[in-house]
Amino acid sequence: MISVEEALQHVLDAAQPRPPARVSLRETLGRMLAEDVASDVDSPPHDKSLVDGYAVRADAFVRRGERPPVELAVIEQVTAGEVPTSEVGSGTTIRVMTGAPIPRGADAVVMTEDSQWREEPGVPLGTVQFAQDIEVTAGQNIMPRGTSLRRGQVVLDSGSPIGPAQIGLLAEVGRTDVAVVPPPEVAILPTGDELVDVGFVPGPGKIRNSNGPMLISCGQQAGAVVRDLGVGRDEQEQLASLVREGLAADVLVIAGGVSAGVRDLVPQVLTEAGVQQVFHKVRLKPGKPLWFGLHQAGENDRGQAASTLVFGLPGNPVSSFVCFHLFVAPVIARLAGHTRVTAPRVSGTLCEAYQQRGDRVTYHPAWIDDGDPPQVQLIAWRGSADLRALVDANTLAIFPADNRSYSQGDQVQCLLLPTARDSVWPRAAVRRTL
Repeated sequence: MISVEEALQHVLDAAQPRPPARVSLRETLGRMLAEDVASDVDSPPHDKSLVDGYAVRADAFVRRGERPPVELAVIEQVTAGEVPTSEVGSGTTIRVMTGAPIPRGADAVVMTEDSQWREEPGVPLGTVQFAQDIEVTAGQNIMPRGTSLRRGQVVLDSGSPIGPAQIGLLAEVGRTDVAVVPPPEVAILPTGDELVDVGFVPGPGKIRNSNGPMLISCGQQAGAVVRDLGVGRDEQEQLASLVREGLAADVLVIAGGVSAGVRDLVPQVLTEAGVQQVFHKVRLKPGKPLWFGLHQAGENDRGQAASTLVFGLPGNPVSSFVCFHLFVAPVIARLAGHTRVTAPRVSGTLCEAYQQRGDRVTYHPAWIDDGDPPQVQLIAWRGSADLRALVDANTLAIFPADNRSYSQGDQVQCLLLPTARDSVWPRAAVRRTL
């Protein structure tokens, strides 16, 4: 057996980001940018008003002893999208709306709230009077041209994750399409003669197929394109056919059939399909029987070596879940071009005593709150078949291989799990009343 750290290094060494592909802007959410993007415009494209108000010359408001309130003739009104046709001079102002270009001659904008407009005979747009004590300085309420970005400036670097803000910026700089790292395709294959479809009531010796839907959703949450291969039976020919189909994907995830039982056919079928074993069994609880190998399939259309990463996960659902998040999810992230590929780890304080025994590291379902320091509540867990325990967990408390008694208040490392609201990895644990 090898350690969790050694196993993870093996799988990450075998995973390289997929070649870039150019896609439309609407298809970029969640992808990793595969090119530097420069702006083709200045933003804003002109000096613009940050408020609704009046474009003025600041020197008109310089105080020289006792002076009456400043009163200016309104000679034009400009809204966003329009261009001023007049110039602000002595005794005049132009009314501007938020986002409107600053007219020539003006160097400040006074907010509408600091003024009083009135109708004036012979002045088509009236006059505006400003409070006597108002302070006006050059540049006030103006955003100069190019403040946000300049033409030719790189605004997004290759390797940047693309979210809604990045999509908005790509639209601002005129990118209708962009090069991204495409998501990997992951094929899911639960195995076992004991599995029946979710819609059936299990008969004697049967259980519903929970691994299939769970692992499919894990793959989707990790950002992969998921292919459901159905259920592989403990029959060599049928299982081999499904494995061959799954090897067309970037990653093949098989659940069950990798232990030491008489019907555990997966390692043999994979070997006969040309998959080279990298390791089998990890010092991990739950998840000891984990199998990992590589299938080389010549070259892709870019002349690069094409390979499929193959995982044989233990059949018990908690073992499958833990192994997926420890090993498969990081591979999906690496193939998709992410630089951070492993789930965040945080330290918390145990709320209860715990006894760790054995030579395998234990990943125990738990709940961690957002306190200072975070409190870690272990979930009642009855082993690798107890899927119910994961429903109440948002983290896995990590207990290193040892024979050790942990006391309430001891510190423990925790691997954060993605929650229902996370697309890839959680940024922080969510508070919950225990």
